[in-house]
Amino acid sequence: MAEKTRGKLKIFMGYAAGVGKTYHMLEEAQQLKSKGIDVVIGYFESHNRQDTIAKARELESIPRRNILYRDCTFEEMDTDAILARHPQVAVVDEFPHTNVPGRERAKRWEDVQVLLDAGIDVLTTMNIQHLESVNDQVWQLTGIRVRETIPDWVVQQADDVVMIDLTPRALLHRLERGVIYGREKAGRAMENFFRESTLVALRELALRQAAHEVEHRIAENTEAAANPIRHATRNTHKILVYVTAEPQSAMLIRRAKRVSDFLETECFAVAIQPTRDLSTLREAEREAISRHLNFARNLHIETRILEGEDAAATLVDFARTNQVTQIFFPRPPDSHWFPLLRRNLVQKVAALAKEMQIVIVSQRDGVSSRH
Repeated sequence: MAEKTRGKLKIFMGYAAGVGKTYHMLEEAQQLKSKGIDVVIGYFESHNRQDTIAKARELESIPRRNILYRDCTFEEMDTDAILARHPQVAVVDEFPHTNVPGRERAKRWEDVQVLLDAGIDVLTTMNIQHLESVNDQVWQLTGIRVRETIPDWVVQQADDVVMIDLTPRALLHRLERGVIYGREKAGRAMENFFRESTLVALRELALRQAAHEVEHRIAENTEAAANPIRHATRNTHKILVYVTAEPQSAMLIRRAKRVSDFLETECFAVAIQPTRDLSTLREAEREAISRHLNFARNLHIETRILEGEDAAATLVDFARTNQVTQIFFPRPPDSHWFPLLRRNLVQKVAALAKEMQIVIVSQRDGVSSRH
């Protein structure tokens, strides 16, 4: 029996609602249908945009599944129905969407993984602000914390990422004409993501990400074949993140992941406890560290809970054993007593690991200092 081939994933990415991601996705679906390929719409959100609705016409659509939650009915993508229909290609809008609680899978991107595993190709859409590793950067740019995110590894596994671009001025013109949202929602949007300065920053971020994707894919596809010796030895950097219960750990993990992806190298996230488990900690601290480590694992970062009374020595010993070259710490605020202990830890690590780079990451401005 032939081995089942995994489906291919194509992501249409933009920097804001209304740039044309869904329109271009449906346009491609129509082209595929015209070539005799079996295409269905698994989920499509029109936002009452008439030009987008027109593109969905004549495409078969799988009915949504109605879910009752807290006395309200919600419509979700019916993954099981798509699997049963088993088209060659499924169109799935709004990749980062969070499913109604109680579903088998929490996120739509997880449903898409199921479709891909079944050998179904998927076309989908997302904006750059939903990429997990840029979450802190988007918050700094916009003052808005995006809650629905997609792990970077999911995007990196896509077979194709297409950047749909539109100038901020043109996008704002579409918003003012009522093409993107109705009048009331458009007014609220202009107070949030749709300020021109914010759109310019988000567009720049998206273009940088697109360039990074292109560079990464070219390197993966050509360098190993052209120069296998260099390709085998290029990943000399390794990154280590010290995880604590402090909220800054999440920011630190994102930043380290972004750097490790850029360098195409390994990344570790470790917590240190005297007993190699978290059972002796207070509940709030235990839950915070567990949450940070789970977050790191979701980003495909290798995690450890190390046993040791001396945090600095334990950290450096692990780093040397694993040939780590950079250790990431958050920059603590100066006004609190506890960060003094953190500064002493950083100083001890720097003294013990003179051959390594100690990277202090600032949450406020994103600037790192190296010692």
